[in-house]
Amino acid sequence: MKIAVGADHAGFRIKDELKKRLAALGHSVEDAGTDSEQSVDYPDFAERVGRAIAEGRADRGVLVCGTGIGMSIAANKIAGVRAAVVTDPLTAEMSRRHNDANVFCAGARVLAPEKIAELLDLWLKTPFEGGRHERRVEKIRRLE
Repeated sequence: MKIAVGADHAGFRIKDELKKRLAALGHSVEDAGTDSEQSVDYPDFAERVGRAIAEGRADRGVLVCGTGIGMSIAANKIAGVRAAVVTDPLTAEMSRRHNDANVFCAGARVLAPEKIAELLDLWLKTPFEGGRHERRVEKIRRLE
């Protein structure tokens, strides 16, 4: 799977750990930045990952900032992106099963790096159920 990853300064270290993990699992990883812990603006990186999804260069995206919230708000402005803030196994699973989320957002100041990695693994393995949920996701697409 092609996965675009991005982070602001708060998520930089976790992003780099997740990149290694994803590559070790056989995924192709596109790094959308940032490259350090120097303060940056999270919408820039949410846009890069979102555009990778919208343009078909990536199948899924991963964004990490302080809480995951800012990244999800920014990424969801891009047509075709369904970004979800994941905080626990239920939100990881249901964002995929029912919402067909294609961007995983997490908070580096909310969850431990190991927890984020575990939740990302679950999120990546969880399929979209389709069925009645497809109708709802289609309604989201029409809002764009």
